[in-house]
Amino acid sequence: MKLMTKLGLIATALALSAGSVLAQQKLKWAHVYETSEPYHTQSVWAADEIKKRTNGKFDITVHPASSLGKETDINQGMALGTIDMIISGPSFAARSYPRLGIAYYPFIFRDADHLLAYSKSAVFKEMVEGFRAKTGIQILAYTYYGARHTTATKPFNDCAGMKGLKIRVPDVPAYTATPKACGANPTPIAFAEVYLALQNGTVDAQENPLTTIEAKKFYEVQKAIMLTGHIVDGLTTQVAPHIWSKLTDAEKKIFTDVALEAAAKATDQIKKREAELVDEFKKKGLQVVTVNRKSFSDAVLKTSTVESMGFDKKDYDRIVAIK
Repeated sequence: MKLMTKLGLIATALALSAGSVLAQQKLKWAHVYETSEPYHTQSVWAADEIKKRTNGKFDITVHPASSLGKETDINQGMALGTIDMIISGPSFAARSYPRLGIAYYPFIFRDADHLLAYSKSAVFKEMVEGFRAKTGIQILAYTYYGARHTTATKPFNDCAGMKGLKIRVPDVPAYTATPKACGANPTPIAFAEVYLALQNGTVDAQENPLTTIEAKKFYEVQKAIMLTGHIVDGLTTQVAPHIWSKLTDAEKKIFTDVALEAAAKATDQIKKREAELVDEFKKKGLQVVTVNRKSFSDAVLKTSTVESMGFDKKDYDRIVAIK
């Protein structure tokens, strides 16, 4: 009897173990950023933390550096069910829910703290709910990406100096507003292909935060950095509908809490590094130019009004008013 009891207990334990393995969900978390960047390192931390807090139910693998596709591809993967989580600029989400795109209207945010205040605001909450109602995708958190500055083969110090430049921008309309207002030629090129495009002269310039200029080594092929700060940029952590809809309320809270913690830590790292990089780029021999930002913002407001880009002036006013 004792032997039978032991055998029964072993069988029960094996069955429970097999059940837990079967119950474990393997998720794919994709992004286009380098493994050295906080967006990746904090995503890896978040994946491990979600696994711990759900007692191993969710086994999340983070796929960095466009390894599962370009930014357009991974956003499409969320809808197709081939990708479960992403970190991505909300400009791509705005293709499905245009209201989110207003965050890319040039000069709408004063600085990083303004963008972060927006991410906690009533107007952003409305957008998150509207986006989920439209797509089923849940936005969990907002991470500061950086103020976008311009690199080029030659320096300039105002909007007029950008005229005629062939400048790489993401394939999103809001990014083209500043270059177009200044008479440049905005050219969409996938993020993973920008270094080569700069190196071989396909484009004369590009625009990205200082931390991205460092991570992607654009400073090796562009020797002038203009501190245009035309867009204060952020990234959203998103969960696909086929995952979010099946989570319990407790699991939704875990995913959200962890994503918010990871976003806050990555934001702190980006803000700190951004503050250090001007001097470091100067030490590398780059020319760092403080431009006349008003010349850029005036040109944008004149040629690309909020309404002309399909955004709601009420949203714009509410966001600008956030303290």
